[in-house]
Amino acid sequence: MLKLYAIPVSLYCAKLRIVLRHKETEWEEVPPPSGYGSDEYKRIVSSGNLPALDHNGLLLGDSEAIAEYLNEAFPNPEMLPGSAGERAKIRERSRFHDTRLEPALRALFPHIKRANRDAEFVSQQWGNLHERLGQLVPLCPETTDILTLGDCGFPITCTWIEELAKHFAIPVKVPNQVQEYLSNLSQHAAVKAELVDYRPQLTDWLSQQ
Repeated sequence: MLKLYAIPVSLYCAKLRIVLRHKETEWEEVPPPSGYGSDEYKRIVSSGNLPALDHNGLLLGDSEAIAEYLNEAFPNPEMLPGSAGERAKIRERSRFHDTRLEPALRALFPHIKRANRDAEFVSQQWGNLHERLGQLVPLCPETTDILTLGDCGFPITCTWIEELAKHFAIPVKVPNQVQEYLSNLSQHAAVKAELVDYRPQLTDWLSQQ
């Protein structure tokens, strides 16, 4: 049995749930003992990272490593298909999400609570986020018939962007090509199922901030 250490609104936990759903794999999801960042959890996962995966004693604490492991351990359907060049493009898209788009969003997290908000910083960072969305355009694949490892983060991060736009009362401009990409991704059953569960939890969490 796969055990996934996760919390409901974590982006990277949701990204991995899409992979697990697409693989039609059963898993047990548990919160980190004593909470995220606790000493008890770090005795299990020394880095304290979420998500983390325990598969019959094999412990992994990096979401990208977990995703690639799941793709190899449960090879159907294949989520890293094609030639060496095609697989490299999938990895490029995944890395862009993890190292460019998501960090631009995460920089806004300390400002979610109104009491902590720096309006000037939020406005500037929102501009940076728009720049990243523009940079995503040439990375959007020509087809989304196959859901790949490079696709699974974007539906969640872009859901955050949509909901934070409402939370901050600030407009968001998503390029048409990115909107089309996201719409096509949402047709995959695994993405659709995760968003049905995820968006209400995220909106509820934001409403309490």
